[in-house]
Amino acid sequence: MENARLRDENEKLRIENAKLELLNNWYFEQFRLAQQRRFGASSEKTILPEQFGLFNEAEDLSNPEVSTGQVETITYTRTKKKGKRDEFYSGLPTEQIVHELPENERICPICGGLLHACGHEVLRREVEVIPAQIRAVEHVQTVYSCRDCEQNAETPPMVKSSVPAPVIPGSGIASPSFVAFIIGNKYVLGLPLYRQEQELNRLNIHVLRQTMANWLIFVASNWLISIYNLLHLEFKQCDIAHGDETTLQVIVEEGRNASQKSYMWVYCTGKDAEHQMVLFDYQHTRHGKHPLAFLEGFSGYLHVDAYAGYRKLEDQGVTLVECWAHVRRKFDEALKILAKEDRKNSVANIGVGYCNQLFEIERKYNEEDLSDEERTVKRNHEAIPIAKAFFQWAESMQMKVMAKSKLGQALSYALNQKPRLMNCFLDGRLDFSNNRCERSIRPFAIGRNNWMFSFCEKGAESSAIIYSIVETALANGLVPFLYLKFLFETLPNIPKERFSDCLPWNPNVLGFCKTPT
Repeated sequence: MENARLRDENEKLRIENAKLELLNNWYFEQFRLAQQRRFGASSEKTILPEQFGLFNEAEDLSNPEVSTGQVETITYTRTKKKGKRDEFYSGLPTEQIVHELPENERICPICGGLLHACGHEVLRREVEVIPAQIRAVEHVQTVYSCRDCEQNAETPPMVKSSVPAPVIPGSGIASPSFVAFIIGNKYVLGLPLYRQEQELNRLNIHVLRQTMANWLIFVASNWLISIYNLLHLEFKQCDIAHGDETTLQVIVEEGRNASQKSYMWVYCTGKDAEHQMVLFDYQHTRHGKHPLAFLEGFSGYLHVDAYAGYRKLEDQGVTLVECWAHVRRKFDEALKILAKEDRKNSVANIGVGYCNQLFEIERKYNEEDLSDEERTVKRNHEAIPIAKAFFQWAESMQMKVMAKSKLGQALSYALNQKPRLMNCFLDGRLDFSNNRCERSIRPFAIGRNNWMFSFCEKGAESSAIIYSIVETALANGLVPFLYLKFLFETLPNIPKERFSDCLPWNPNVLGFCKTPT
C-alpha cells in the first residue's frame, strides 16, 4: 500500500517536473528571441550554400597545377562609356563661374604687354542647393469696359476677367503649392506639423500647426476624396490584390478611450496590374467586416497574412493567397533562439531551407522573365513538389516538438495555413509573399513613429485619403508634390464629371507630374 502511494507521488512529481522543464524552455526561448530582436540583425535573409564562396570565387576556382599556357597580348580601342558622374549632372541646369585675373594683373611678366584670355579649363563641378523660396502671389482681376458706351450708354457694360478658384476658399495664404508642400513634408518625408511650423517660422512665415491640420482635413474631405472614390471603384475591378493592416492611435473617438487601438487597413493592386493603386482605409477595429465592406464587389485573388478576419471574404468569391514569407519568418524566429553551433543541423534550419528553395526558384523565374503561362507550368514541375515535401516533413515533425515552443508554433502555423499557402500555385501572376503590401504600408508606419497619433477621427480619415493619393502617385512614377499641386489647381476649376481626367495614369497628368528619368 505504501509502495503504491510512493509510486503515485513519484509519478506526479515526474509529470510536474516535465511540465516545469517545458515551461522553463519556453521562457528561455522568449528570452533568447527578445535578446535577438533587441541586439541582433533584423534581416531574414539567409545565404544559400552556393553563395558562401561568392566573395572568394577566384580563390575557390583557381588551381595552381593547371598550366596557364602561353600569354597572348591583345590590344584594341573602344569608346569610353559615359560615367555615372556625367549622368548625374546631365539633367541639371548648369551655371558657369568663370574666374579671371583682375585687369591690373593682366601684365606680361616678360615684355609688360597686355595679357588676353586664350583658354578655359573646367576644374570641378559642384551641386549648389537653393533653399525653398517663398513669395507672395497676388491674383489681380481685370475689369473691362467700352469707351463708346461710357459716353453714350446709360449703363455701360462691365466685363471681368476670370480668376481660378482657390483650393481653400477664405484662406488668405493657402495656395495649391503651399498645401502640396505641407502634405509632401508630412506624408512623404514623415515631418510632423509642429516641426513644419518651426521651420516656417524660421522663414518668417507664421502658420499655426492647427491651421495646417485644418487645411489638410479640408482638401482631403472636399477634393482628394473624389479621386480616392474613383480609385476605389477602379480597384474593385482588379482580379489580384494585396491586403494588410496596422495599428493607429486616435485620441478623440466617439465611445472609445484614447488608449484603445484603431487600425489602418491598406490594399494594393498586384504587380502586373495595368493601373497601380495603394488605398488606405481607417477603421476603429480589426474586425473582419471592414475588409468585407471595402472589397464589396471584388472577386479574385487576395494576398494576405493568416489573420482570420479575411476569411469572411471567401464567402463572396475571393480566393485568399497566404504568405510564404510569414512561414519562413516563423522558422527564422525558431532558428534565432538557438545557439549558433546548434543552428546548422536544427529542424528550424530545415524549415527555413524549404522556404528558401521556393523563393530561390521564384527569383530564377523573374530573371528568366517568364510569361504567366510559362511560370505556371514551371511551378507545377519544380515548386509544387518542394511545397508538398515541406508539408509532409512538417507533419512528421509536429508530434516530436513541444506545441508551445517557437518551433512547434512555426510547424502548426504552416500546417494550419496549408490550403491557402498552396493557392499561390493557381495562377502564374500570384506572388509567394505579401511583401508588396507590407512595403506599401511601411511609409505610414515610419510616419507614425514621428507624429505618433491622430487627434481625431476626421484627421485619421483624412490621413487615409492623403496616404492613398501619395502612395498611388509614387506607384505610378509621379512626383507627389507635382501631382498634388496639379490636383489643387485643377479640381476646384473643373466639373466633377471630369475628375476622372485627373487620375494618376492619365496622359496629361503623366506629362505634368512624371518623375524625371
